[in-house]
Amino acid sequence: MELVQYAVKGNVCTITMNRPEKRNALDPELIGALKEAFSRAESDDQAKVIVLNANGEAFCAGADLEYLQRLQQFTYEENLADSNELKNLFRQIYTHPKVVIAQVQGHALAGGCGLVSVCDFCFASVDARFGYTEVKIGFVPALVMWFLVRRIGEGRARQLLLTGTPIDAKEAYGLGLINCVCDKKMLEQDTLSFARSIIRANSSQAMKTTKKLLANMQSLTMEDALTLAAETNARARDTADCRRGISAFLNKEKIDWK
Repeated sequence: MELVQYAVKGNVCTITMNRPEKRNALDPELIGALKEAFSRAESDDQAKVIVLNANGEAFCAGADLEYLQRLQQFTYEENLADSNELKNLFRQIYTHPKVVIAQVQGHALAGGCGLVSVCDFCFASVDARFGYTEVKIGFVPALVMWFLVRRIGEGRARQLLLTGTPIDAKEAYGLGLINCVCDKKMLEQDTLSFARSIIRANSSQAMKTTKKLLANMQSLTMEDALTLAAETNARARDTADCRRGISAFLNKEKIDWK
């Protein structure tokens, strides 16, 4: 059985976690398969936007607890190497040149909620639950912390990370963790509709450049950030997409970017 299913339809790439019997819990094999799928999507010209979803009742229950038990027998060096694999997956998704949308049903907990945190958007069913539950088992939500603080701010991140208490989709929306709460039956349709709308409405090159700028800018001083912004602006003006967009605007023409 494929741990991750990969499909492209109408320029939407769907990457599906397929470990439903384990609630799509993360282990080295699933992490590796996800990394391969996101690498494939990066070089796939037919894939304009990526939807990350999962088969089964849960999106992702976090780390596989049986595997966590085995990790207790690892040396520090072995544990560090293992941690780096998930770190690299989070970074790969966060810095991916294409927009990534999480489509969440059921539970997204611990590392599973980490996956949500590194996606650009999240559409969730009304019955979805989100939480960074690591502290409840004596673990630390370390890898997700940097991304979560960026997404919702330190105060709200402290609330989720230090209590470990799961929240429902409506509260997650209020905190800014997710972007849309959907009826369970409409989740897939609403997610795909949004994906297709930004494919048609926006230049993929412009979205790629905007994502890169967002990832880099906050670590810079104000002066360096503004310098990078000005340089990016200047380069963007010379792209074929920008010339096409400005021409269409001036001529009152509607562009379909797909």
